[in-house]
Amino acid sequence: MRLNYYPDTDSLYIDLSGKVSADSKEISEGVILDYDVDGNIVGIDIDNASKKVDMKELLISKVPIEEQVIKG
Repeated sequence: MRLNYYPDTDSLYIDLSGKVSADSKEISEGVILDYDVDGNIVGIDIDNASKKVDMKELLISKVPIEEQVIKG
């Protein structure tokens, strides 16, 4: 999973898998789910993210992680 924030558009994209998006559906104003060809969610796009998400802190809890990569 990857979190990508784009300050120029104030959007946050949460990439849940390496699969390509085949379909997208807006589930709430400015919140779009991307699906693969099998209907599985592969990503979440949040427009105006700084107004919808508290991005000052990222807490990862109880996730089985074998490798950690944190870049600033």
